[in-house]
This record gives sequence, C-alpha cells and structure tokens, in this order.
Amino acid sequence: MSATGRGEPARSATADREIVISRVVAAPRELVFEAFTEVRHLSRWWGPDGFSTTTQSFEFRVGGEWDFVMHGPDGTDYREWISWTEIAPPERIALLHGESRGDPNAFESVLTFEPDGAATRLEMRTVFPTRELREEAVEKYHAIEGGRQTLSNLAAYVTEIARKGAEG
Repeated sequence: MSATGRGEPARSATADREIVISRVVAAPRELVFEAFTEVRHLSRWWGPDGFSTTTQSFEFRVGGEWDFVMHGPDGTDYREWISWTEIAPPERIALLHGESRGDPNAFESVLTFEPDGAATRLEMRTVFPTRELREEAVEKYHAIEGGRQTLSNLAAYVTEIARKGAEG
C-alpha cells in the first residue's frame, strides 16, 4: 500500500469507476491463460451461472474481435463484443468490452495471471467510463456477483482439465 504523504492511503484515480475481482484457480497459469484465448474453451465457461454463449466471430490478437451472444437463463439474449488491446502470454490480457464496436459505454478490463505455487492468481480489473455506468452495472446487472460466478465457472472448468491431464 502506498500513501499520499498525509497519512491517508493512496486511492486510484479510477477507484470509483472500478470493479476488481480476483480468484486463485487450482491450475497452471498457462492453462488458465489458454482458457481465455481459445474459443473452444471460452464457450464452455464464459458467463455467470445459467448463461451460455454463442460465438459469431473470434480472432484472438491485438485489434482482433470476439462477437458473441450471451443467452440468459430467462431466455434474454445479450449481444456482446470484445476487442483485445494487449496480449502478453501468459501474464496479461487487456480488452475493451461493450455491446458492439463503437459502443460509448464500453468498458476496459485488464486480466493478470500470476503463479501462486501450482495454482494461478487471476485478477480481473474493470474500469467503466463513468461512476454512473459502474453503479448501473453493479445494481442492474449484478456485475460483481456475475464476475465472481464467471471466474468460478472458469476455475471449475480448468481444474477439471488439469485433473484429467494429471490422470493421463
């Protein structure tokens, strides 16, 4: 923790627009990173509990795009779009996420993957354009709980792959 010099903890300039979710995943970092980079993996775990994903197009590279639809458990479809802005295997991915290209409400996320013994510490830091958009995401779309569920689904998925790999 850093300090401002006046006895108060430093506060990020974007703290009121951020959501930070982290989790330790019992799988090697390379496998956790791969789960974010190959569509065959993403379609198996992406999204909160009860959601499924249909990919329209997927090109994992800086400037590439992932167009997809998330199907909610109540039958509602949510059109989504992601463009990757930074890829540093197997340590970091940065992306822009919205409903479509040019979405003025698109938000930025940075995912970091750090070794934690034989496991991986994954942090997903999301910054919204405004505090109001962050609050809407939290209150209307349950973004914090949904993010936790998504990382839980990832953990279950890659842990099973790692277990099967260990069994040969």
